[in-house]
Order: sequence, then structure tokens, then C-alpha cells
Amino acid sequence: MTMNILITGSSGLVGTHLMSVLAASGYKIQRMLRNEADDQSFFWDPGKGVIHFDESIRIDAVINLAGESIADGRWSEERKKRILESRESSTLLLSESLAKLKHKPAVLISGSAIGYYGDTGTRIVDEDSYQGTGYLAEVSERWEKATKPASDAGIRTVHIRTGVVLSPNGGMLHKMLLPFKMGLGGIVGSGQQYLSWVSINDIASMIQFLLENESISGAVNLVSKQPVTNYTFTKTLGSVLNRPTLIPLPACVARLVFGEMADALLLSSTRVLPKRLAEAGYNFIDVDLNRTLKSLL
Repeated sequence: MTMNILITGSSGLVGTHLMSVLAASGYKIQRMLRNEADDQSFFWDPGKGVIHFDESIRIDAVINLAGESIADGRWSEERKKRILESRESSTLLLSESLAKLKHKPAVLISGSAIGYYGDTGTRIVDEDSYQGTGYLAEVSERWEKATKPASDAGIRTVHIRTGVVLSPNGGMLHKMLLPFKMGLGGIVGSGQQYLSWVSINDIASMIQFLLENESISGAVNLVSKQPVTNYTFTKTLGSVLNRPTLIPLPACVARLVFGEMADALLLSSTRVLPKRLAEAGYNFIDVDLNRTLKSLL
């Protein structure tokens, strides 16, 4: 029987790619959209606490990817509030609604981030590590706790702590391509801070793996097995593009330009390993950064 998968945040970078991968694998995709239409089976407005399910369509699994981008502008207090609320309130609304359905989905795979671990320096962390400190750690914690109504109702719940997603179509890599192609790329800060990355191909495959492995619940890190320093990432991207990487972005300048966001996204170190995926037997697609960038670009 074809499984029905309901996806929130389906128009984003990960959601768009994930839908095509799951559809190619034989899943039937339903989208939770923000606009109500006569023929729309699933729609919501989390800001107003509105959500609608067409219960004539039985949903087998839900993938929750909704949330405002954290990297599209400086973090004012108002923007930080929106970033948190776009994750916490929407996830809570979704979870409470799923718990009330007559036919509950078997699994809820809900977004989170490796920001949960805070700045780890050179220390390696995995799913067994403690929560870190800082704004992104707090957002991730509250995002995950918002799924409690679903898990309390017996729905298998997975929190996907996602690393930096590499894709030429969006996200960090997309933003870096133009300056690097112009020869304006360089290390950020000391260059020794770690970056835990994952390719767009792997992240879709990882989520499908979690859909199909009923024994997995709780936190799962969606990252490659080889986190790299900013220096290594910078030099590797420059090599792949055949461009020099001689123009650094000092920490003081990054903070001047990006404010608080600079420390959280550019200067902090996240050395995270995908322990649970590895132990479950997931077959990683993209492990080597050089080969991954060549393939994507």
C-alpha cells in the first residue's frame, strides 16, 4: 500500500528536494500549505492557531520542516522572536492536532538543528552529548519539546538535528558561490572553527531512512561523518572552483556586519558526528567534502 506523507515547509530547500526523492521512491506526498483553497486538504496558519486536516485522507507519516530562515538578515530582538515562534508554535500546533486525529500517523519527523550543542570548539559531540548554551541551543531545545503532545499520544517522534545543508540551489553554499567565483573568498575569523555539513542528497536519503526504520526515535544528527574546519572548507571550495581564497573576514568585521548572528553562525564551532545513523547502518552518500562539492557544482 502506498504511504501518504504529509510535509510542512515543503517549499524550502530541503522540502523541495525531499518531495522529489520520496515521490520517486513511491510515496504519495501531501503538503500542509499556508493558503486555504477550496480543493486544499491540508492547510494552516500557525500565527492564528488555525490548522485543518482532511481526515478522509489517512496520513501515515508527517515530516515537519517549517521555520523561518535563521540566516536571511541581522538578528534583531523582533527577528529572534519570529525565528523561535515560527518553530515552536507551529510544531506545537501540529503535534497537538496529530494527537487528536482518529487515525494518527505512525511517525513524526520534526526539524531541529545542531545548534542544540552550542559552540563545541574542538570537542566532538553526538546525540548523547549535553545541550549547549546560547540562542540557537535554546531554540532547538524548545523546538524539540514542542513535539511532546505527539510523542505522548504514541506517535514515534524523531528530532532531526540538521547541520549546514550543502546545495547550489540555496543555503550557505549558494550564497558563497558568487564571491568565491569572483576571487573574493577567504577564511572567516581564525578559520579553526568546525563546520558540520551534509549534502542535499544525503539529507533526503537520511530522512527516508528514518521514515522506514521504525526502531529509531528521539534525536538524530543529520550531518556527514567528516566535519571540517572553516579553513579546510574555504580552501576546498576555492580549489573546486579554481579560484584564490586570499581575502579573509576577520571576526571583528563579521561581528560589525552581522551582529550577534556572526558568533552563532560564522564564528562558533560545531564538531558533530552522526552516531545514531552510523549505528543504525545508514549508508552515507557524500562523505568526502572535495568529491561532494565537485558533484554538487
